Order: sequence, then structure tokens, then C-alpha cells
Amino acid sequence: MIQIVVAGFLGLALSIFGTPAFIKFLARQGYGQFIREDGPSSHQTKRGTPTMGGVAILGAATVAYLISHLGVGITTGNWTGPTVSGVLALFLMLGMGFVGGIDDFTKITKKQNLGLTPKGKILLQGLIGSAFGVLALLFPDPRGETPGSTAVSITRDLPALDMGFGQFQGGLIEALTSERNVLLVIAGLILFVVWVNLIATATTNAVNLTDGLDGLATGAAILVFSGYLLISMWQTDHLCGDPATTSASGLCYTVRDPSDLAVLAAALIGALIGFLWWNTSPAKIFMGDTGSLGLGGALAAFAVLSRTELLLVLIAGLFVLITVSVILQVGWFKLSGGKRIFKMAPLQHHFELKGWQEVTVVVRFWIIAGLFVAVALAIFYGEWLISNGGTFR
Repeated sequence: MIQIVVAGFLGLALSIFGTPAFIKFLARQGYGQFIREDGPSSHQTKRGTPTMGGVAILGAATVAYLISHLGVGITTGNWTGPTVSGVLALFLMLGMGFVGGIDDFTKITKKQNLGLTPKGKILLQGLIGSAFGVLALLFPDPRGETPGSTAVSITRDLPALDMGFGQFQGGLIEALTSERNVLLVIAGLILFVVWVNLIATATTNAVNLTDGLDGLATGAAILVFSGYLLISMWQTDHLCGDPATTSASGLCYTVRDPSDLAVLAAALIGALIGFLWWNTSPAKIFMGDTGSLGLGGALAAFAVLSRTELLLVLIAGLFVLITVSVILQVGWFKLSGGKRIFKMAPLQHHFELKGWQEVTVVVRFWIIAGLFVAVALAIFYGEWLISNGGTFR
């Protein structure tokens, strides 16, 4: 618990004090945001605002996470270092953030609102997502648990929906070197990698689409990662194979490193709160694709590593809602021959064009995001409560 508090505090301090210095650096380099001409006219005043602020978020969270481990090692004399799950989550977060950084830098140097080509972005994201998927099936702990699982999950794995066909107990290496069906192992690996890429692509695009108003994506991400902080802490206290917890299947979770995921979640929350201080309206800096893709990668990592993949649809409900608004708008526009459902997509701009003030849209959407997180947590705890026979603990 102390490490979680330390990580959160360090993330906040590094972000809130480091972001202004980064803003000055970006301003000196002339790294300003370019605004769509077809967007709300009020957004044209934001032209030139420093972007690539995701560097401050992801950097502060990463440093806070690593220092919290070092601090615990120094104070306790027992240096264990980051866990495999923590490192994998950082890999997907920073990898997607790197893709976003290339996109942001391309926009800045070309002085237009178009960065990487869609094919180039998908290719890079696919390579990073595939590497994450393969690595997540390696590194079993003493209990045989790997960071990821080939079983589709909601609040825990669903054995009936195992893409690995029951071949992956003990991890990928064990599956390939033991006397198991090689064809099923390869098929399961391919299906899992595709599944991970679908999740990562969905989350990165969802956060990117939400990042359209000052503070909107930042505040929503704080709420979502707070949800994952609570989930990871609960899983830590009810971990299968831990002598301090019950061994009943309905009362424990087969997750590899939930306590370390909680530390990373706290570091991200702190970093996002510090960034929001400068990102709130009127924003002094935008997170850019560096931030939105990096945060989307972190969301995907938490969903896969905490075994809550389908629950992600609810816990990140605001991001899903905004993404669906774009899909509906584009789909109906093509089917109807040019008609629109919304005045403009993504959804937040629709309400702007209806006359809502930007701050009003942001705060109301934060409320919606919080309600989605609350419902997701209720389902997560409710499933455990039902498995426990309805006994409150």
C-alpha cells in the first residue's frame, strides 16, 4: 500500500512541476497544435498550443513507477524490481506512445493536421501489439501463471472461451516443448495475438477520438485508471495460491502480478492529475497522439493483464460511447448518401455545436465516465459476491 501511495505522489509531483518546463521547451521549438478547419470555430483560438504533452504524462508515470520500486528496495533492504506484468504494461504504453510521438512530430514538421499514414500507424501498432501478445504468454510464475491468458475474460477468465484450446498451461514455451498439439498451440497463439491487437487498436483509437476538448480525455482517463487501481488492489487481496487468501475458485483470481499493476495505475493517476492542472480549459498544452495512444496502450495492457477484457467496454464506457458515435456517423453518412446523425462527430463536438460551453461538455462527460466506472466496479464486485454465496466481505 505504501508503494502505491509513493508512486501516485511521485507521478503527481513529477507531472505538475515537470509539465511547465516541457511546455517552455515545446514553445521554443515551435511545436504547436494544428486545428481542423471544419471543427468548431471556437477551437481556432487553440492553434499553436504546444502539443506532445503525452511525453510528460508517460514520462512522469514511468519514472514514478520505477522510483517507487527503488524506494521500497532501499527502505526494506529487499530489492525485487518491477514485475514482468508491470514491464509488459510499460512496454505497450510506451510503445504506443512512441507511435503517437512519430505521428505528432510528423504533423508538426509538415505543419498540417495529418501525421502518419493510416497504414503506417496500423503497421507499427500491430508490431507492438503482437510483441506484447507473445510476451504475455511467457514468464510463468511459480504457480504457472503467465501475465496474459488465452481465455477471454470478463471479471476473470472464462474457460469455455479459451482461444488456446486448453494447451497453454504453464505458458507458451511449455506448450511448444511438451507433448501437446502443436497445431492447436500455433492456432491459439495466432488467435490471442489478433485478440490483443483488436483490444489495443480499439483503446488507442478510442482515447484519441476522446481527446478533442481541454481536459476531457485526461479527466476520463483518471477515472478509468482509478477503477483499475481498485480492481488490482482487490485482486491482490484475493489471489489464488496466496496462503493469506481462500483457495475456493469463486473467491480468488488467477492474475500474475496485480499488486504491481496497482502501483503502475497509481503512478498513471498521479501523472494525469498533474497534467490536468495544465491541460484544463484553457489548456496550456495538449497530450497529442503521444498521450492518447500511450494511454490507450496502457488501457489495453490493464484489460489483458488483469483478465478483465470484456469489462473494459464498461469501465472505459465514455471512450466506447464516443467511438461508437463516430462509427454511426460515418456509417449513416455513407448509407444515406450524405445525411448525418450528429451535427459533428466525435460526440463531444455535437454538443458544442448545440451551444454547450466547452467546460460544460467536459464536466458532464466526466460524470458519464465516472458512472460507467462505477457500474463496472459494481459488476466486478458483484460477480465475486455471487461466487461467495452472497456473503458480504
